[in-house]
Amino acid sequence: MIILLSPAKTLDFTSPVPEEATLPRFAREAASIARAAARLAPADLAALMHISDNLAELNATRFRTFRKAEERPAIRAFAGDVYRGFDVKSADEDTIGYAQDHLRILSGLYGVLRPLDGIRPYRLEMGTAWSPSGGKLVEHWGRKVARAVLDDVKSDGSGVLMNLASNEYFAVVQPFLPKKKGVTLVSPDFRVRTAKGLQFQSFTAKVARGTLARWLCEERIEELAALPRFDRDGWAFDEEGSTAARPLFVKG
Repeated sequence: MIILLSPAKTLDFTSPVPEEATLPRFAREAASIARAAARLAPADLAALMHISDNLAELNATRFRTFRKAEERPAIRAFAGDVYRGFDVKSADEDTIGYAQDHLRILSGLYGVLRPLDGIRPYRLEMGTAWSPSGGKLVEHWGRKVARAVLDDVKSDGSGVLMNLASNEYFAVVQPFLPKKKGVTLVSPDFRVRTAKGLQFQSFTAKVARGTLARWLCEERIEELAALPRFDRDGWAFDEEGSTAARPLFVKG
């Protein structure tokens, strides 16, 4: 099973790091994109990424100084809601080792990352309407990232691609998935039970994706038949609302 996650905008470059960082598969391409982005003015970054002037200045500086910036493993650098759910600080060495083999993080700058691959501070979302080659970033990465992910699925042997990424990031892979055979795509759905019925809540779903990814890695889940056992953080499998491709988990 290969598990896909999105990256995070929030970064942590201050906490202790116990592991050595590994080399990202597309490190050279990332450095090339950073050099091209360094030529953009802060105002351009603000418009492209819909961010404040202060954030644009910060990220312009990050791109200009990218080559000299500190590196740390991606799983310890990303600190958003998904990674709050994964909670790497409480994960043991075996779980992180399993994640290194089975978890992949899609990235606008790095294409695709293993958890321990070293990253430098950046912000560049996959949906950005810019790339060094012209057009959108998702088009720049699409075929290359999809091939890397599908190669990992093939090497894994299970044929299962567990999609826990957002729509924005999964769009880099989805157009290239085989239509008939070779890959079993599973995209879990997370809903909260409310007075108005089952509701999708973005924050809750993001944390749940990280929690499920952690459970898959910690329990060494290889078979889809085990998914209904997922019950962490109040989640429960809903058999009636589930399909093979879209298992439903309900909370509340």
